[in-house]
Amino acid sequence: MSTEKEHTEDRGGALADLVVLDLTRILSGPFATMTLADLGADVIKVEQPGRGDDTRQWGPPFQGEEAAYFLSVNRNKRSLAVDLKSPEGLAAVRQLALKADVLVENFRPGTAARLGLGYEELSVRNPGLVYASISGYGQTGPDAHRPGYDAIAQARSGIMSVTGEAGGPPVRVGVSSADLTAGMWATIGILAAVHEKGRTGRGQWVDISLLDGSVSWLTYVSSGYFASGNVPRRYGSAHPTIVPYQAFATADGFTMVAVGNDGLWRRFTKALDREDLTQDARFASNPDRVAHRDTLVPLIEGIMLTRTTDEWVEALDLAGVPVGPIQTVDQALADPQVLARGMVATVQHPTEGELRMVGCPVRLSRTPAEVRAAPPLLGQHTEDILAGLGFDESRIASLRKDGAVQ
Repeated sequence: MSTEKEHTEDRGGALADLVVLDLTRILSGPFATMTLADLGADVIKVEQPGRGDDTRQWGPPFQGEEAAYFLSVNRNKRSLAVDLKSPEGLAAVRQLALKADVLVENFRPGTAARLGLGYEELSVRNPGLVYASISGYGQTGPDAHRPGYDAIAQARSGIMSVTGEAGGPPVRVGVSSADLTAGMWATIGILAAVHEKGRTGRGQWVDISLLDGSVSWLTYVSSGYFASGNVPRRYGSAHPTIVPYQAFATADGFTMVAVGNDGLWRRFTKALDREDLTQDARFASNPDRVAHRDTLVPLIEGIMLTRTTDEWVEALDLAGVPVGPIQTVDQALADPQVLARGMVATVQHPTEGELRMVGCPVRLSRTPAEVRAAPPLLGQHTEDILAGLGFDESRIASLRKDGAVQ
């Protein structure tokens, strides 16, 4: 059985001295704790015996016996399968919480406290604990008690109201943006609290909500509303304040063009062999082009249909105009730039063999993030983790017999 010191040395990384107790499931919390694990933290994932994280059953697709969804956000962690309804199992998790540097949970507000795992109780005995809660609506406010779901946060935040084609219905973002945004904000909040703890020795409670995180994404959309009073609308792939800045169909696919200033506009029209458009007063400046987008965009659409995507990418790249092909997921994951940046990683899973996954985008020069280990089997590390708490073999065997752990 590995010791805590040996496990730290195996990990390395910027956060190798942090022990994170992960009481999360589904996506937002596991995404946050996976990021901490990629950066070197020892993340102990607590799961229900026999079932584990809900996403272990979310499929197809599966890789062998493992759900692809679960595999996507749980690498580099150790799994402790323990029944929180068992007094002895719950006591073991409390012991871990009192030793941990960070605890992350995404129960509905009030649930952790009822289990004796709330911030107020744990911080009395572990004052340095950085405790992060991720929920649908946060720990305060009239809707704090309501369950949170990604699609509902996207809807309530206004994100869906500006996503989709003009004149079409609101559309959910193609990935679970509210969950992932909350996970990113949780990671940022945790790291800020850990940094502040270095000065004061005291932890604090990090309160993250899916709704707050999605509202934060409104940025210039909300600022435009505050400035003008005009309710933002949907533009499809286009930009509300920059033209042309959108997807265009080509002879064989689609490409994205981003003409972000008047200098790029001149380069763009030259590449299109339509420099006359530059001389047209209706299109002279970006505000002019925004005002006359309904006239300009159809002109460009007709021109873009005359060449293939590859031909336009080559021509616009040569002209210095930002451009990129709209790739399918398989194309994106085979993109030479994506591969060169290590954004497709491979690890060996204990039962399913070679496992490919998206890498960590954080680049640190001295202590790089690392995809070290495959997502764990349910309860794969139960014995080692309990042994680290001082449980002997007979006690662990007794807990297994009683169903308190797996």
